[in-house]
Amino acid sequence: MSGPVGSAAQVAEGREIAAIACVQNHYNLVHRADDALVDALAAAGTAYVPFFPLGGFSPIQSQGLSEVARRLDATPMQVALAWLPARAPNILLIPGTSSRAHLRENLAAASLDLPEAATRVLDGLAGA
Repeated sequence: MSGPVGSAAQVAEGREIAAIACVQNHYNLVHRADDALVDALAAAGTAYVPFFPLGGFSPIQSQGLSEVARRLDATPMQVALAWLPARAPNILLIPGTSSRAHLRENLAAASLDLPEAATRVLDGLAGA
């Protein structure tokens, strides 16, 4: 299937034609339209690759993200990346990088532990 997949029903329809190993859609900390799809895919053991995992934050959302990052001694982008695999075990990250320093920043996100209080704040940003 090419292009965004809008629902678990469309994935089921696609599975009638061929096995689906992965779905890639726009998804990140604040763009959460695919929450139900991510959960359905996780239950089915199907990978999900979030497209545009670091973009589209409003100023209010960016401020909240920056505050959580400051408390965790991390960058906002590290926190946004760390939230994704913490959200669901089937999420696979493929963040872009433009330099070695950016690569190190992205890799550090993998070892960032998000406390429950931080996760609650981050989850609340989607509606901000």
